[in-house]
Amino acid sequence: MTKKMFASDNNSGIHPAILEAIAQANDGHVPAYGSDLYTEAATRKFKEHFGESCEVAFVFNGTGANVTGLKAMVRSHQAVICTDGAHINADEGGAAEGFIGGKLLTVPSKDGKLTVSQIEQHLHHIGNQQRSQPKAVSISQCTELGTVYTIDEIKELTRFAHENGLFVHMDGARISNAAAHLGCTLAEMTVDAGIDMLAFGGTKNGLMIGEAVVCFNKDLASELKYIRKQGMQLGSKMRFVSAQFERLLTEDLWLENARHANHMAQLLAEGLVKFPEISLAQPVESNAVFASLPRTKIEQLQKEHSFALWSEERDEIRLVTSFDTEKEDIETFLADVQMIFS
Repeated sequence: MTKKMFASDNNSGIHPAILEAIAQANDGHVPAYGSDLYTEAATRKFKEHFGESCEVAFVFNGTGANVTGLKAMVRSHQAVICTDGAHINADEGGAAEGFIGGKLLTVPSKDGKLTVSQIEQHLHHIGNQQRSQPKAVSISQCTELGTVYTIDEIKELTRFAHENGLFVHMDGARISNAAAHLGCTLAEMTVDAGIDMLAFGGTKNGLMIGEAVVCFNKDLASELKYIRKQGMQLGSKMRFVSAQFERLLTEDLWLENARHANHMAQLLAEGLVKFPEISLAQPVESNAVFASLPRTKIEQLQKEHSFALWSEERDEIRLVTSFDTEKEDIETFLADVQMIFS
């Protein structure tokens, strides 16, 4: 049996139903740049999940989704508040600041979450012309550490942000995994909780390529299509991105995939904690397991398995499961763990 990788859910394949949707969309000629029936159908699906008033813009990737949404919220003299580990700060090559022209104001976070008090500490210079002016807050759901904001936590953040004239952006690269963990609808933790702009992830949940910017604040929606074009995220053959989302959001495929990935992560975590030398660094609330173990054991495991060494300082690794991770993959990995500790 081929051993699968736990380095990232980006390493997974494409769900068969998504491949079928792409093949079905490959039928003759249709209008380009989103003026097609596939994009219309996918947009209707988003409105079914998030409400009729949302605006949707399909893009190629997560970085494109984040910076497109953020640029609609923030001008070049303004700033976005986020954690230091946020994807827009740590893993997007400066794209947010480069494309927006504004600044990221970061705060440290041990669990990946942002708090009201951390936002508040960046508000003292509002009105000071010498400082970048905070205008938006960005949170990740799930966080980069695999943790999940509760709906009440999101509502607390959005309430405080809006009271202080700030928009709230959600990086939802793994939003489906968060919904699966919380047992809530997609709307309940986004538009109903006060989120203004969402980057909705698809690639990590079974799509070949494609993310979506979902705007809930009507005052921000009018500029999205121009920002998407300028940001080189407007696909001419958009039907092949749209068709994937239409299928993903039909018959709860998005939820089925996410539930499976989350369950595989739970099985993996349950197996790992049976070893006294291994400890979990974060609660397992999505499809990521963060664990600490002796460095020599990590090096031995990496000879057979692909995963990230998350923190050299703490000897912490990250293991990510996917929609196509199988129970046998978990058992194989745990058997190898057993072997190196025996």
